[in-house]
Amino acid sequence: MKTKISRLAFLIIIFIPIVFLAQNAQFVGAKKCGMCHKAKTGDQYKIWQESKHATAFKTLQSEAANKISKEMGFGEKASEAPECLKCHTTAFGADASLIKSSFKKENGVQCESCHGAGSKFKKKSVMKDRAKSVENGLTEYADEKAIEEKCRTCHNAESPTYMEFTFKEKWEEIKHPLTKNEE
Repeated sequence: MKTKISRLAFLIIIFIPIVFLAQNAQFVGAKKCGMCHKAKTGDQYKIWQESKHATAFKTLQSEAANKISKEMGFGEKASEAPECLKCHTTAFGADASLIKSSFKKENGVQCESCHGAGSKFKKKSVMKDRAKSVENGLTEYADEKAIEEKCRTCHNAESPTYMEFTFKEKWEEIKHPLTKNEE
């Protein structure tokens, strides 16, 4: 019972802000972000594509993941278990009206998991102005400590496959440079 309550609290704390703080912005998917975030702007899309985040959902489709899901009592398929989907996909639990047709959960942990639903800040005219981007739902982090806190909402001992999470080391693998307009 205590575990179910803590899981529910986790979902509320993590996902309600994503949905409501973005002023009902919709999730557009990483491919939309990738239209601009290419080599000229810092190669953010390529960095994401080559990361484990991009294949996070795919890992849930393995026999090993299904075995863990079953053993943990989450169900037969990890790719359908809320306990797994909350960290292996973006926009888990979001109302269907907040999901654009361009968004695909199969793309795993996408840009909007950390940066917020992008429909209101995806336009170049908004993105070139940092303050305007934040005003339109882009999540801004005060410092690396704040980024680490976000990462640890999934990279923690609640995961049945948890391994030590060394933020500084993992951040080096996934961090992506700011464009000149975002500095």
